[in-house]
Amino acid sequence: MLDQMEWTQRYTDFLSDKTPRAARIVYQRDRARVIHSASFRRLQAKTQIFGLNESDFFRTRLTHSMEVAQIGSGLVEQLITVGTDALGVEQDYVRWLPSMYLIEAICLAHDLGHPPYGHGGEVALNYMMRDFGGFEGNAQTLRILAKLGEYTHDNGLDLSRRTTLGVMKYPAIYQDVLSQSEDYQQKLMRPDAQDFRVLDFASWTPPKSLYAEENYMLEWALEPFNLADRTRFTQVAPSIGGHNRTQYKALDTTIMELADDIAYGIHDLEDAVTMKMVRRERWQAQVMESDVFAKYPLWDDKMTERLFSDSSKARKHAVSQMVGIMVEAIYMDVNPQFSHPLLAYQAKLEEGAMAVLELLKKFVFENVITIAEVKQMEYKGQLIVLELFKSLRANPSALLPSKNYAKYLVQESEQQQQRVISDYIAGMTNTYASRLYAKLFTPTQGSIFDML
Repeated sequence: MLDQMEWTQRYTDFLSDKTPRAARIVYQRDRARVIHSASFRRLQAKTQIFGLNESDFFRTRLTHSMEVAQIGSGLVEQLITVGTDALGVEQDYVRWLPSMYLIEAICLAHDLGHPPYGHGGEVALNYMMRDFGGFEGNAQTLRILAKLGEYTHDNGLDLSRRTTLGVMKYPAIYQDVLSQSEDYQQKLMRPDAQDFRVLDFASWTPPKSLYAEENYMLEWALEPFNLADRTRFTQVAPSIGGHNRTQYKALDTTIMELADDIAYGIHDLEDAVTMKMVRRERWQAQVMESDVFAKYPLWDDKMTERLFSDSSKARKHAVSQMVGIMVEAIYMDVNPQFSHPLLAYQAKLEEGAMAVLELLKKFVFENVITIAEVKQMEYKGQLIVLELFKSLRANPSALLPSKNYAKYLVQESEQQQQRVISDYIAGMTNTYASRLYAKLFTPTQGSIFDML
């Protein structure tokens, strides 16, 4: 459609004033570029919840991203179904829905910037980059798409404008968000930690944002919107229990985020049940007998029987049914504050399904994510990241790989040099980071012939 062709434009085409290509071709290639990227492959050795050495069964960031893509395409199919009547007449929003290629590209790409050791690694990198533009996982994803990806020399994976917009969960610049936080500005005045083991990690959670280095990409992605839409879309407001953040998402992003939440609340729950970290009694008390579930009983006790069965097939059927319930609860809402369809249309879950999904996410967070056994492994990973960064910063010529050091040398500022180190560590898998740490700091480990 002619009124959507501007969304298929790539940044390199924008720079050379080339005519955008057809959506079917562009979005299929976007998905292919993500799948074939090194950053995507590395997700197979990055933590989802459990350590990579716990079992071959449990999910990694790679399998999580694949599940998000599958759920995302299911959500789009459901929106098409409910948006088309018996005579085949479609509601207006249907023509603005992402294609299967497009939503899968966005979902597969959403965690590319995830550093080693999960959100713990993210906090550690943010601490080391606190005076140099910060670190944030979503911002790192955009950086891979715009600069670091290998498909082009200067413009990263060079995905289409709409795919790029869909991946931008928080369209605000890191420094702009933090400039509104007096508390964080005070923290920046603290002296460097002399002992990372006693560092207050909770103080260095980064704001949901993008880097100033990729501000040009944000402006390019938003160019088709009018000034009023752009201003509202990027405005930052107070957020409960954390940094200020943006309040709005593009249509495709709302679908991707719902798919991500469903995968987190249900598929990650499956891992916890299989590993017997979550007992049936606790599930019964905190979920099935909760006030939320009493109000919105989306399933009966047979689901519990299957979920906690000794049969892996029964568990899988329960998980599949729970996901299906969530997918079938999607509908399209409209935010009248925006004029452009890609900002006005918002995918949402019906009230009951959304309430139960939030309950499941809370259950996983409280009973898996924040338990001591998981936090201990996260803490160890944070120390590995901090020590690696400290050593690379002090000895870049000796410790950075030659190609990374060559890039380091041509940077024009200290902040850009530190970003090179940050990019190197952020791209590491858990396995690579731990092996490099052992090579540098364990006397009995390491050889010049090691292939990390």
